[in-house]
Amino acid sequence: MLSFLCRLATEYEREHGHRPNLLYISPQHFQSLRQDLANIHGLGQLVRFLGMEIVIAPDACHPHLSYSRAMWHEAIAV
Repeated sequence: MLSFLCRLATEYEREHGHRPNLLYISPQHFQSLRQDLANIHGLGQLVRFLGMEIVIAPDACHPHLSYSRAMWHEAIAV
């Protein structure tokens, strides 16, 4: 899963000229990612490691990336 996400991020940056900061992922793919990165504990550490906010999207057949200018931690805290 991690290598797939790295390829997606590289392709996204090549196409758009900037890194993505949002990962949309299904609960099943999220569990697979957590297994791949079992040494990273806590969602905050995982977000920092990936450099992207994570959006669990039950209808996401495949993980996909995007970019938002919103400061997610601040938007959620309000």
